[in-house]
Amino acid sequence: MSRPATVDDIHATARAMPHVTVVRPEKNPVYQVGSKSFVFFRTPRPDAVDPETGERYDDVVVIWVASEGDKQALLQDERLPFFTTAHFDGHASVLLRASRVGEIDRDELVEIIEEAWLAQASDRRGRAWLASRELEP
Repeated sequence: MSRPATVDDIHATARAMPHVTVVRPEKNPVYQVGSKSFVFFRTPRPDAVDPETGERYDDVVVIWVASEGDKQALLQDERLPFFTTAHFDGHASVLLRASRVGEIDRDELVEIIEEAWLAQASDRRGRAWLASRELEP
């Protein structure tokens, strides 16, 4: 088991993936591969609020997943702080509050971010990256 993850791990892992561009790097960055977002830091929205105060969360990170099955697996794993809202019904992504990222093991977070990249990268880029790591597509 590695150390607890940090928000910097999200940024570092996303930036380390090949062919990544960053939109709005100074505030609420959006990490993209081939013009497709795979991780982005959301601005506060009415669908994600503190149940006690009603205030909008200002630290929500959207992370793509490959399928609805992958989304449900992350959401149902009680060890992990991922969540979703009705706004994201039918969308292949999970939400994570930056303030809770330390509840995830760094190695597990890196794998989730890499899989987010794979979910949005072209087949050619995905195969090349997997081959560079000697993994099967």
